[in-house]
Order: sequence, then structure tokens, then C-alpha cells
Amino acid sequence: MSYSQFETLEQTFDAFDITSIEAVFFPDLTPIVPSDLLTLFLKRSVPIVSAASEKARSEGIIYPILLEVRELLQESISLFSGKDFSIDATVGLNGIVDFLICRSPSILVPTAPAIVLLEAKKGDIASGYGQCVAEMVAAVRFNARKNKGELPVYGSVTNG
Repeated sequence: MSYSQFETLEQTFDAFDITSIEAVFFPDLTPIVPSDLLTLFLKRSVPIVSAASEKARSEGIIYPILLEVRELLQESISLFSGKDFSIDATVGLNGIVDFLICRSPSILVPTAPAIVLLEAKKGDIASGYGQCVAEMVAAVRFNARKNKGELPVYGSVTNG
């Protein structure tokens, strides 16, 4: 069993007794202008990886954007790609997460609080929702173990 076993939102909601509330979380955000370096990289990368594998999209689109976010935040967050984030295998909260961001500058191991999880999919984004929510449940449990349980955890599913 692993995060990938959670194939639908309904399955994940049932497994962890979750209900959803749909709302706009980030109203009126000010756009950030990407750096020239990121713009150039994406200009070269996107045409190549847009028809490629999930891994290629992750490396060629998502990871460079997340690195830019880390830079904009003056390296106050850590970024992990393809990290084992096994929290409770008895309920399927184990396995590799595509991307994990922690509110800590430590880059050696994930340090609480875990704040963002991103799931990369090549095609059908909806197929990643259940998996992403399960990863978010794991992050909440991880944070609680480290006495950082009151902070929100965000998740995203993207195809780049």
C-alpha cells in the first residue's frame, strides 16, 4: 500500500473521514514576475517536455518554478523532489511524494512543518487528487508529531 493506492477523492475522503470545503484561498494575489533565468529556461524546456513523460515535465517545468519560489523566499523553505515521505504505512500513508516543501531552510531531511505537497501528472489531473490529499493527511500527521500541527497544509496537482 502507498499513496498511489488513493485513486479518487472519494476513496481518500472515506479512508480518513474527510469532508471538503471549496473556497477561494488566495484572492487578490499580486503576480510575481519570473526571473530572466526562469523565463529563458522555460522557453527552452516547455516545447520539449510538453509531450514528454511525467518525470520530464516534473524536471523541466515544475522543479525550476519551485526553485524560483525558494529563491524568492530567500531560501527560507526546503524543497524535496521524489522524496520518501512514509508516515504511517498501516493506513497507506507511505511512499514517494513528487514534491514536498517544508517551512525550514534545512535541505538534508524534511523538517516540520511540511506545508506544501505537489503531485505531478502527465495527463488526467483528477487522477492525482486522491493521492495528493492522502499526502496532505500524512503532512498533517508529520507536523503533529513534531508539535507543528496547527499550520495549514496545501496541496496541488499539476501537469506542468
